[in-house]
Amino acid sequence: MRIFWGVGKYSEGMVNVCRAMRSEIPSAGRRWWQTWTAWTLWILLMLVVWTVIHCYNVASTMKTAEEALVSMCDERARMLQDQFAVSVNHVHALAILISTFHYQKNPSAMDQETFAFYTGMTAFERPLLNGVAYAQRVLHSEREKFESQQGWTIKTMKQEPSPVQDEYAPVIFSQETVFYLEALDMMSGEEDRENILMARATGKSVLTNPFRLLESNHLGVVLTFPVYRTGLPQDATVKERVEATAGYLGGAFDVESLVENLLRKLAGNQDIVVNVHDVTNISDPLTMYGPSNSEGYTALSRVSMLDFGDQFRKHQMVCRYSQKPLIPWSAITSPTGLVVILMLVAYILYAAQKRYVMVMEDCRKMEELKFQAEAADIAKTQFLATVSHEIRTPMNGVLGMLDMLLDTDLNSSQKDYAQTAQVCGKALIALINEVLDRAKIEAGMLEIEAVPFNLRSILDNVLSLFSAISREKGIELAVFVSDNVPEVLTGDPGRFRQIITNLVGNSVKFTERGHILVQVHLAKHSNIPTEGNACSRLNGLDTGKKISTLSGFEAADDRNSWENFKMLLSNDASQVNGFSSEKDLKNVTLIVSVEDTGIGIPFNAQDRVFTPFMQADSSTSRNYGGTGIGLSISKCLVELMGGKINFKSKPNVGSTFTFTAVLEQCTERSGRDSEGPPFENVPTCFKRMKVVLLDERPVRSAVTNYHLHRLGINVEFAQNSKMALNMLSQKNGCLRIGTMPKILLIEMDCLSNADVCLQKQLLEWKQNDHILDAPKVILLGTSESDKAKGESLVDIVIMKPLRASSVAVCLQQALEMENRSRKELPNRPVFLGNLLSGKNILVVDDNKVNLRVAAATLKKYGAKVECAESGKDALSLLKLPHKFDACFMDVQMPEMDGFEATRQIRMMENESRAQARIKAASSPNGFHREEPPHEQHLPILAMTADVILATYEECLKCGMNGYVSKPFDNEQLYQAVARFVASKPIASS
Repeated sequence: MRIFWGVGKYSEGMVNVCRAMRSEIPSAGRRWWQTWTAWTLWILLMLVVWTVIHCYNVASTMKTAEEALVSMCDERARMLQDQFAVSVNHVHALAILISTFHYQKNPSAMDQETFAFYTGMTAFERPLLNGVAYAQRVLHSEREKFESQQGWTIKTMKQEPSPVQDEYAPVIFSQETVFYLEALDMMSGEEDRENILMARATGKSVLTNPFRLLESNHLGVVLTFPVYRTGLPQDATVKERVEATAGYLGGAFDVESLVENLLRKLAGNQDIVVNVHDVTNISDPLTMYGPSNSEGYTALSRVSMLDFGDQFRKHQMVCRYSQKPLIPWSAITSPTGLVVILMLVAYILYAAQKRYVMVMEDCRKMEELKFQAEAADIAKTQFLATVSHEIRTPMNGVLGMLDMLLDTDLNSSQKDYAQTAQVCGKALIALINEVLDRAKIEAGMLEIEAVPFNLRSILDNVLSLFSAISREKGIELAVFVSDNVPEVLTGDPGRFRQIITNLVGNSVKFTERGHILVQVHLAKHSNIPTEGNACSRLNGLDTGKKISTLSGFEAADDRNSWENFKMLLSNDASQVNGFSSEKDLKNVTLIVSVEDTGIGIPFNAQDRVFTPFMQADSSTSRNYGGTGIGLSISKCLVELMGGKINFKSKPNVGSTFTFTAVLEQCTERSGRDSEGPPFENVPTCFKRMKVVLLDERPVRSAVTNYHLHRLGINVEFAQNSKMALNMLSQKNGCLRIGTMPKILLIEMDCLSNADVCLQKQLLEWKQNDHILDAPKVILLGTSESDKAKGESLVDIVIMKPLRASSVAVCLQQALEMENRSRKELPNRPVFLGNLLSGKNILVVDDNKVNLRVAAATLKKYGAKVECAESGKDALSLLKLPHKFDACFMDVQMPEMDGFEATRQIRMMENESRAQARIKAASSPNGFHREEPPHEQHLPILAMTADVILATYEECLKCGMNGYVSKPFDNEQLYQAVARFVASKPIASS
């Protein structure tokens, strides 16, 4: 009835919406007026758009022209500077030449004729200079002697005898083009004198103001460069420079010719107008080149600074276009075309206006459906949480009571019944956990942990789960991990184990003969991609062809062949020899493959393998069981680990599932995780022990060697019985002495196919135990029937699947060695007894069955337990001071739930601490005389069957220290208690 009532309300609401939308539709006349108004406004808008785009195109054209002007002006300024710098360098070189050959040679190697000849011959290197001249520094005390030596009198620029002054700078050497400068005193002019004094004080070239050159009447400048005597240090002072000055070298630059020649060489010269100014006096700039009036297009101009090497004078180049840049036709056609397109778009929108109401109605319906879907998803999550709580709560009592029942004295039948019921209950809990995992993944609430764990130990534990059924079926179940895979990794061991367990469980379920092989390699060293395609040929019959796999049966994925396997083994060897670079990386990408020789997956069902609750066909669930959710969860977990999963399958041949996982290398050798110690604890008594392995299958030999290598055993391989006998004996048939292997491992099929000599030798060793150094013969069997077949010829039988721990125990038994691995630290129950013995623990739960189970579990480990059936009862028992060391609090209880009770407990503790601090502050000695202030914080652990809503964050938010999901086991209880309860010392016994 509620459903129909909801549908009726929903229909009524939709009718109201439709009525409202119909009321919003205007009349025909009003629609016509609105349409023409809209079109008028649209046309006006198009005109505005055309104007804006046209203006934008014009602005873009002008900006492009400005950028081109900047580029051309800067290029001309740079080239002018470069050519000027070349001429300055030549003048500098000429100054060094005069200093060397005139002042360092005695007598001087330089005279007027030599100077004129040299400068005339090298004039082509100074095309910008009209001529160069050298003026010698002459003091007044040296004037008379100097004039008598030169044969002429020092004159001023006006050709008059130079008046008396401190020093003179008469020209003694000059180029033929400026021969008229001979005997003229360069210091007779006021500006020339300042330039000379500035040049010799700074040691750098100095330029004069622009002036008209005598011959060309062009504007030019004179460059003055000081000539020093040798021995002047680099960091000389002004006084030292003045004293070391020998003379002055000058050169006249024709600026107009320089700029004219430069512009003539460049393209685009006719498009721009160039001016060169001397802006040393910014208020009165001097034009050195170009028209003085404002010619050309002055709206766009570019000013580029010029550096002629004189730090005291400033020059600049001003460039502008000779005429205004032309506006391209695209500035008109582009906005016109855009306006036409917009008008067409407007017409299309107008034509679609009639469908607007329908589209809006569809959107409203979609929003309603989306809201309903989200509400249904939330309801599904809440339903799963509630159902899981309601199922797990009674299951907690069932499993707890069964556990308590198994601790009592039962006969064999009763114990079998109880154990069967316990297994079924745990299977139901596992199914609930799978469904909840899927719900967590869909809700985005599943997170991946990052804790250290031992990968090889996890794989061994997974094999132990399926060892019984694999022996019953007689199939090979094995694991192989490459040596270059780090021993300890950081990741989520529980989820990694869940993926492996799902894949191996499926393989065991659907495999009746052959093998199941789990391989783990580094992705960078493996050539097995994670993307596979099913092969179209059907195969699965035994053709008699010898196939190099673990069991000899054909596998679905040819990439797991012995050739590729052999390449991986060679990579492992190279990594061990020190060529690995993976250790330098923080992240490690593993590639894991699970290969089986089962029934395979039909081609028509391979596209839905990872779909939740989907199986190959309806008969799969009836014949093999299962819900079809395991692979979908595995795929989601792999993606959460940053990897990918895929498979390759052939019907009647088998399947190979391959996935990658990105983990981190663990650098800390400490820590504890849920999957055991992060570092493997294997016996050391087998180091360097030699063993002969008789096995004709190379893949199986490599797997066996992997487990023996973990124990430190050196393996010698024999592919037939003749090779094995040769390894164990000398040519005369006697046993080898000294380095003879202690153990001979034989595969069951090799023992069945062994020749008469080997069987005779094995029987002799079996019957004559007194023979010294005779090797122990161990049979590797797959099924329980293999024990009876080989007991007459071998000393002991090791049942597969092989694990390092089980192999070590069997070897110790065969060699009659002391099993030191038994002398380890106590297991989890012993630790729990050590932690909980004598502790006062309060258990709060409204379910009496859960109270009995929790109390019995804790009492089993020596704890003193008191029970409370509500949060209010717990508050009365926990009033300070109390005697309890820890509290297990149920979350969902009537009247006051566990969260609220925890908040009240924390408030009482805070008030107690505040009162203690007040008493301590009021005490004269800083603390209370009767009782010192103390901090009391009760560890509170949540007990809940709601594994979705009762998250760890919610527990911490209300003040809890952690939580335990019901039903809890010894491992989970130990992890929760060990962090908050101090343990007693472990007895040495």
